[in-house]
Amino acid sequence: MAEQHAISDPAAQWPDLPLAAWSETCDTLQLWTQIVGKIRIALTPLVNHWWNATLLVTARGLEAPAMPYRGRTIDIVFDFTQHRLDIETSDGRSNSFELRPMTVADFYAELMQALRRLDIEIRIWTMPCEIARAVPFDQDRTHTQYDGAYARKFWSVLLRAQRMMNEFRARFIGKASPVHFFWGSFDLAVTRFSGRTAPPPTSVMPNVAPWVMTEAYSHEVSSCGFWPGNGGYGRAAFYAYAYPEPAGYSAVPLRTAGAFYDKGLAQFILPYDAVRAARDPDALLLGFFQETYDAAADLAHWDRKALERGERSAITLR
Repeated sequence: MAEQHAISDPAAQWPDLPLAAWSETCDTLQLWTQIVGKIRIALTPLVNHWWNATLLVTARGLEAPAMPYRGRTIDIVFDFTQHRLDIETSDGRSNSFELRPMTVADFYAELMQALRRLDIEIRIWTMPCEIARAVPFDQDRTHTQYDGAYARKFWSVLLRAQRMMNEFRARFIGKASPVHFFWGSFDLAVTRFSGRTAPPPTSVMPNVAPWVMTEAYSHEVSSCGFWPGNGGYGRAAFYAYAYPEPAGYSAVPLRTAGAFYDKGLAQFILPYDAVRAARDPDALLLGFFQETYDAAADLAHWDRKALERGERSAITLR
């Protein structure tokens, strides 16, 4: 009975994820995912906002799916249930290796060797993106940690966050992104679009060309997501922002307990621990996504009637 109660307790479904406990693993894993993400860029055609480059959250981990290569199709999967990196091809071949403490350079070499065993030759730009003072993958012997227990916890949070983001996304009938994982910033995100173009961003990201950011933010958006707090923030959090940010957005009072506008990030933040501590974590999170979108859409005068399905509307196929 105790085990059954733990499974049905909503708070128990959101595991603790203090960044300090796994920050070195987080940094290493971000670099590993960037290597796989750059393989996606090399093998897939550009989709607006770089949607072709992202990874997807699956029942096993993070996946780079269905990449074409010389008449074949390739999947690369970070399997956090078995702690393996799996490569599978459409002609029935596969190769894999263990996810374990190793340098980024060794991971890079082992992945490229595994691909070559499958007769796949790929060249990528080896400089990490969106990371200050970065070292090329094939030269990085500083980042070495992999704590499988925390990698699995991180993935389990992504699974739960993805479920809520998909529910939120379903309310919108305008252009919306998939719920997908950006390996550059190491976050899970979903984005809604007003349909209008946006001015080029002026912010500068480490090791990211301005034209890359212009492609990413070519249109007006309201976006929300989750990231573990790496890059100097220090704690896991859900976030929401609008681009371009409409006047008055940062001053909108939120009803979501624990949420606030972070001026340094220019985003609304809901600490992950506030979600874990809530009586109904799912409702709190969905409310945060909704009211930050409401603020963006209302202040920027989106055509909400044309873009939204409505909270209670649904289609049932029998």
